[in-house]
Amino acid sequence: MVNPKWSAFIFFVFAVVLWSCNNTDKAPPPKPSVVVQTPEELKPTTTQNISDVLAYALQNGGRVADTITLRQVDAVAAFYKAVNYTPIWSENQKWLPIADSLMRFMDHVDEWGLMPYDYHIPNIHRLRNEISLDSAARLDAALWTRADLMYTDGFMQMLRDVKLGRLPKDSVTMRKDTLVNEDFFVSRIQKFLADKNLPEVFEALEPRQAGYHALKAGLKNFLDSMDRTSHTYVVYPFKDSAAFIKQLQTRLFESSYITFNTRVADTAELAAAIRKAETELKIKVDGKFGNQLVKALNNTDREKFIRIAINMDRYKQLPDSMPNRYVFVNLPGYYMQVWDTDTLNMESKVIVGGPQTRSPVLTSRITNFVTLPQWTVPLSIIMKEMLPKIQKDTNYLVKENLMVVDKNDSVLHPSTINWKKLNKDNFPYLLKQKQGDDNSLGVIKFNFDNKYSVYLHDTNARSLFARNNRALSHGCIRVQDWVNFSHYLIRNDSLRYPKDTVAAWIARKEKHWVSPSERIPIYIRYFTSVGKDGMLKIFDDIYGDDKFLREKYFRIQ
Repeated sequence: MVNPKWSAFIFFVFAVVLWSCNNTDKAPPPKPSVVVQTPEELKPTTTQNISDVLAYALQNGGRVADTITLRQVDAVAAFYKAVNYTPIWSENQKWLPIADSLMRFMDHVDEWGLMPYDYHIPNIHRLRNEISLDSAARLDAALWTRADLMYTDGFMQMLRDVKLGRLPKDSVTMRKDTLVNEDFFVSRIQKFLADKNLPEVFEALEPRQAGYHALKAGLKNFLDSMDRTSHTYVVYPFKDSAAFIKQLQTRLFESSYITFNTRVADTAELAAAIRKAETELKIKVDGKFGNQLVKALNNTDREKFIRIAINMDRYKQLPDSMPNRYVFVNLPGYYMQVWDTDTLNMESKVIVGGPQTRSPVLTSRITNFVTLPQWTVPLSIIMKEMLPKIQKDTNYLVKENLMVVDKNDSVLHPSTINWKKLNKDNFPYLLKQKQGDDNSLGVIKFNFDNKYSVYLHDTNARSLFARNNRALSHGCIRVQDWVNFSHYLIRNDSLRYPKDTVAAWIARKEKHWVSPSERIPIYIRYFTSVGKDGMLKIFDDIYGDDKFLREKYFRIQ
């Protein structure tokens, strides 16, 4: 039996431990106003207030006030601890020159593809105005505290976004220097405080690719003439039809396609407004809302700016230095480039996957190419496109130059097969397209390792290269100038493959496998805006990637 004295002692110890665990010191919420009586009291009071506010922010996810949250609160706290919580952006009720310099920089963050609302800029402006217009506010340590913290947090968040961007790391992100710890932030803000050279601090963090800087130069010119009118962004598809109609009507009202927004438009009124918008936007006029209408309404200069910013961030997912030689395919731009020692060696039009059968973004190396390839039709294409036609008329196989092969690679006559019984769960055959100029792969195929089973190739439908919209394939990428591309790949292999060897093989309809001595890297990427000579070119968002990223990671107010 346990001694009653020991039971009491154990209970006491347990109670003390439980009390200590539940009695962690909680910092009090920041006071909205801390007015001092004399100017001399302002600095020490602000210093103490910075310490108190940071203690609260560290316990509350960076929250400082209802509309202020420090996104880099740990780094901000580490920095102020190092300077004994002294305010660094103001002194004697005045902003220091470094604060004015940072404010001017912040007012032009859009030139760096950054969004002002991500860095407290509107809030800082409001505080600066309040302090400049109200003598009592100039003695409010709480205002100076919030301003100091927002300047520092905004500075640090800009450092992070210029270096890494806002896009999440994915399967094609190739940046290795992604560390942004407290030392990263503190060392750079200290460098600015010492050297006073703000652009130098940020320029050192930017991507080195020429494409990024060409895009940034084009952005600056775009901003000079940008229509900054704020329009409602219409989200489509929608979950709530009533909310969507209200949002759509507001957007139509903003562009004067409908004359009122104080009540919900009836069906006829909304249809009339939509027809007016469709006519002006030069899209199909049917008086119905849909993806085409929403896309056109959202195509404002402010939305173009966001798309440009997204593409600047895509460069931040590439390595700082590209290989000496590489192949670059831009899916929305419908082009392939070959780069050799920072020089564009060749460029070709390409045809890429359609929206439902998109070409993947990936990184690989060209391993080999084959002349007069034979196309083995993927099962997905057989089921979706070919089997229904074959079941109606087996002559479809003859017209498409297709042969039926069993598991032993024996060619079967179509009449020996009961096509009506075949489906995706029961299809023990392969369909192969005979080699030759009528083959869907054309006369040459370029291979590279990837999990998607895609490749580059010629095509038997070469007239399609004349189209503006070339998102037409099942996922593989068709190359118009395959001749020069094949020559480039074996440019250093003239002893094995003398000049015109490939052309001679093709002329004789011979199948040959070629393995170049150099396996050139290939980057297939998704860039919807590029810069050249200070101008921008914006491509169609063929797969809706910009739309997805805009709605998930970017905001503009």
